[in-house]
Amino acid sequence: MQSGQLSTRTILRIVLTIAATVAALYFLYLIRSVLVLVFIAVFLAVAMGPGVDALQRRGMPRTPSIFAVFLLVFACIVGVGLLVVPPIVTQVEGLSQDIPGYLQDLRKDKTFRKYDDKYHITRELNKQASTLPTKLGDAAGALRDITVGVFSTLVQLVTVLTLTFFFLLDGKRIAGFLLRLRGPEKEIQYRQIATEIYRSTAGYVAGNLLISLLAGITAYAMMTILGIPFAVPLAVLVAFLDLIPLVGATIGAAAVAIVAGFTDFPSDLIIWAAFSLVYQQLENNVIQPLVYRRTVDVPPLLVIVSILIGASLLGVLGALVAIPVAAAIQIVIKDVWRERQENPETPVIIAGTPPGADPPAQSPA
Repeated sequence: MQSGQLSTRTILRIVLTIAATVAALYFLYLIRSVLVLVFIAVFLAVAMGPGVDALQRRGMPRTPSIFAVFLLVFACIVGVGLLVVPPIVTQVEGLSQDIPGYLQDLRKDKTFRKYDDKYHITRELNKQASTLPTKLGDAAGALRDITVGVFSTLVQLVTVLTLTFFFLLDGKRIAGFLLRLRGPEKEIQYRQIATEIYRSTAGYVAGNLLISLLAGITAYAMMTILGIPFAVPLAVLVAFLDLIPLVGATIGAAAVAIVAGFTDFPSDLIIWAAFSLVYQQLENNVIQPLVYRRTVDVPPLLVIVSILIGASLLGVLGALVAIPVAAAIQIVIKDVWRERQENPETPVIIAGTPPGADPPAQSPA
């Protein structure tokens, strides 16, 4: 048999390898929903890990520490709902009753009255105002779909929380076992990578919470100065939405701008819009780089691309976890590149060439 021909055994090995790869990919596709739940649980475990470790260092056993962090997160979610939802319902219902009076005041303006007589603006706005309470229910349903629909059912939510609990309880032991499977040398390398990813993710979560808290405090201060009503729930809403990368801060500022427009138009609206624009630039260019400098060092282009990919796959949750995932991938790639630079591939030795001698030059074809 000529050297250029493949043996039957080699062809069979290639075919079996391809078939096994296709089968494995198809199996992963079939269990993709389970993998998503496991991924969410891992991210939540990493995000809650520093809090659990902090309580454990203060003498609390690990299991009660996990339950304490769970209760704290649950209390924060319930608190945000109680602070934000009731005032929004009250404000919308009051707005639907006050809009006719606002429109009558606008009718006193000669220019507005001219266009109103021609295009029937007042009639259409009154018609839309009467349907605001109904639309509030639709908006609440959409909000429920966004927040709870990530898990789609209560069973999946319980599954994620259960997996998160066990990852927090036994995650380090499981990770240590998996790292030891590759031998002592690789264990050190992989443990260092895992530690960097853990610190990066935990740092991102802590930094994001800190930045959002700062956004809520500054928004509350400005709303108090301007006399905008419902300053506390609106500030909580701004802080909550600021957790969402790229678009969250803008959505929160727009929600406050609507209330500011009805409070004192146009002065409060203009001042709030200018403040929001300046603060967002300060947050994007000064606060975020300062907070994330030691934890998540991801280029801006990679941040945008990862957020878009994460949002298309998992919605709001995907946008939230996109940056730490991108940071983890970047850490792995940097480690692979560093290893290749430190251990370059051994040059190919041509048969018949003495050790240490240069290979013979090939004649041009």
